[in-house]
Amino acid sequence: MSSNPPFNPFFMFATGIDSSAPRIGGRRHDQMELTGHYDRWAGDVDLVKDLGTRYLRFGPPVHRAWLAEGQYDWGHADAVLQRMYQYNIVPIADLCRLGVPDWLGDFQNPDMPRLFARYARAFAERYPWVQLYSPVSTIFVTAFASARLGLLNEARRDERSFVTAIKHLCAACVMAMIAILEVRPDAIFIQSERAAYVHADSPAAIGQAETLNALRFLALDLIYGHRVDSGIYEFLLDNGMTREEYRWFMETRLGRHCVLGTDYYPANERRVDERGRQRAAGETLGYDDIVVQYHDRYRLPVMHTETSVPQGIDGEASVHWLWKEWANALRVRNNGVPLVGFTWFPLIDQVGWTESGRVTAGDPRFAVNPVGLYDVDRQMRPVGAAYRQLIRDWRHLLPAQSVCLLLPIVLPSEYHEPMAQRRREMIHRYYAQRPEDMPDNPFG
Repeated sequence: MSSNPPFNPFFMFATGIDSSAPRIGGRRHDQMELTGHYDRWAGDVDLVKDLGTRYLRFGPPVHRAWLAEGQYDWGHADAVLQRMYQYNIVPIADLCRLGVPDWLGDFQNPDMPRLFARYARAFAERYPWVQLYSPVSTIFVTAFASARLGLLNEARRDERSFVTAIKHLCAACVMAMIAILEVRPDAIFIQSERAAYVHADSPAAIGQAETLNALRFLALDLIYGHRVDSGIYEFLLDNGMTREEYRWFMETRLGRHCVLGTDYYPANERRVDERGRQRAAGETLGYDDIVVQYHDRYRLPVMHTETSVPQGIDGEASVHWLWKEWANALRVRNNGVPLVGFTWFPLIDQVGWTESGRVTAGDPRFAVNPVGLYDVDRQMRPVGAAYRQLIRDWRHLLPAQSVCLLLPIVLPSEYHEPMAQRRREMIHRYYAQRPEDMPDNPFG
């Protein structure tokens, strides 16, 4: 295996181990189990080291680690994170991805935000050297697939259930951020949300497209305290969100601790007709155009947090997609948007699962979605070799072309250094005072 790559504080080349495990048709669909990660975790971390990146999105499988309120099993996380610590690989802690434990039920449970915040705090207390977090991944997709499309978890198909799911997921994310900051004041939160766009098929469909294009921002608007469009506000109130809940989101602003994570796949752009029916639009605008829309709205540093496609014949499709997405990322930076990272996700092929959240019919153990940098036998795919070379070629150049201030990342080995300790103490003192007009938390 190669030695640790040079640390580049300006740009994060990353990958991730898919910890998604939603319930589908009453059955837990655990990617870590299906890909063999529980048995091959040590080798998986070694693959990351050999790849040449210092950043790995990893989280303990929440349905296995979170046994009950206040009860945890950290065995798997201890092993993986200790190996990452030894290699000085920086975790991006993915704490909730598409599902919750059986005992908690689903995203309709009003206790979910409060209980999840305690889980997040327990994780931060056990691993205080972890600085980067994605507390709740892909909130909008999770809520929409679970409570509007009926594909995952509670499998509901109505707007009230969707609003309930998304407000609970967003509240869980914000409350987890608050809990983590009490333990690690210099924590940085990298949201992972789909960068999407909907195109109108005809003049009669413009209204449909405008509504959907406003709705795509909903999860990030609530997390960052950005006021939603008036039509979306009415939609929220009509479907169960209270004014007190909305005000709490607007006043609890934690954007100063955040990097705007944006995922982009070929399915992110859609076409809609006047009856609301959608179909794929393919890569029409592309990542560079769409991510500017998100940056203009939130004015935060941006990271490309997920992308991949099936490899196609001889790996040509995935290698070409990597090249296109990287070209888009460079264009974003060259246009002055502070893009601080790029991710090919996942590290290992998915099994019986696609990025759109659909499960392959039949036995999922035999349905491999060839999107990883490595296959399920841990053999490097062509895109893995291409990504490794891309990292080697660009990691030294990007710092000299940085368009933003230094992202204050502390390596695992630097956590106990006096300078890092003083910085955490300073940040804690600065943000310790709670504004007197801060609204009470209706989710607490």
